[in-house]
Amino acid sequence: MPFITTADGTEIFYKDWGPRDAQVIHFHHGWPLSSDDWDAQMMFFVAKGYRVVAHDRRGHGRSSQSATGHDMDSYVADVVALTDALDHRQAIHVGHSTGGGEVARYVAQARPGRVAKAVLVSAVAPIMVQTDANPDGVPIAVFDEVRSQTATNRAQFFWDFTLPFFGYNRDGAEVKDGVRRNWWRQGMTGSILAHTLGIKAFSETDFTADLQAIRVPTLVMHGEDDQVVPFTTTGKMSADIVAGAVLKSYPGLPHGMPTTHADVINADLLAFIEG
Repeated sequence: MPFITTADGTEIFYKDWGPRDAQVIHFHHGWPLSSDDWDAQMMFFVAKGYRVVAHDRRGHGRSSQSATGHDMDSYVADVVALTDALDHRQAIHVGHSTGGGEVARYVAQARPGRVAKAVLVSAVAPIMVQTDANPDGVPIAVFDEVRSQTATNRAQFFWDFTLPFFGYNRDGAEVKDGVRRNWWRQGMTGSILAHTLGIKAFSETDFTADLQAIRVPTLVMHGEDDQVVPFTTTGKMSADIVAGAVLKSYPGLPHGMPTTHADVINADLLAFIEG
């Protein structure tokens, strides 16, 4: 399996499919998952002739269960190490949830010529937690409970969390047990320490300055029934901050819409990438 080793000795697992000379689309997954969460998109775009890349964040999936580095700057440093190793040029970076924050910070700091476009899907930017400057954010007590449940009751908490993640707790939802089990499998493969410490990274990191610094065409995609990362205080605000960003919101769609509505998301991604 392909890995790169970072400066602190962490091994980052990645997938790299498709023609070596094709346009690169690099996918960044959310908490507490792995690159497998992008299966529907990677299969779609590799069939379209693209080179698709996705990595498991440190402490997640098949990457090292490192004791340290579970913060956004370390996550981005790992992406820099990987994209440098693969010599990405004019790549398109697509991030979901925590991965959307990772994309925002990476793209804001990337060297010229590395990034062509950016896509933030159900992303945690600009900031999730409630603060004096962000009074409509999610109270810290909510994230403290997520921390406690992850640290002490992870298996059951992750299983229960799949319901709001995919909108399966809504009346009339078609619940797919295989989708829930696949989410749980990905989560339980990762490190309980990384998952617990990483909650601070996705909930308390302020990406406002990163969004302001982005200078490539950017698409913001967000479900309006997102019960995990509320649309009105994240996706809508991000689109207002990034210069020239295009916002596509989806009435009734959940946080996990790249899985539950892959056909819709893939078509809109393709239109943006080829537009």
